[in-house]
Amino acid sequence: QVQLVESGGGLVQAGGSLKLSCAASGRIFSIDTMGWSRQAPGKQRELVAVITRGGNANYADSVKGRFTISRDNAKNTVYLQMNSLKPEDTAVYYCKLLVGGMDYWGKGTLVTVSS
Repeated sequence: QVQLVESGGGLVQAGGSLKLSCAASGRIFSIDTMGWSRQAPGKQRELVAVITRGGNANYADSVKGRFTISRDNAKNTVYLQMNSLKPEDTAVYYCKLLVGGMDYWGKGTLVTVSS
């Protein structure tokens, strides 16, 4: 089993920054792709950013230039640095890991951006 623990969410004013973390533990040999998705109220979950084990990252157009995904393979942890936050970034943010061909999701952390 793989357990994911997210942290770093909270309330921030527009233009502010937050950094999310997601630490994985359990029966892990190697983590392939790590990523973050988000789900705003009344909307479908959308992919925000992904990063491969080698460090190649891709972002949704809506966050390019503002968000940065990174990972620490030694700590089995993925991060999401969010800058220049906007009210439309308000959502529950979920981390997702691909481990041994299986997807694992965190329980989510709420990010609220006030205008």
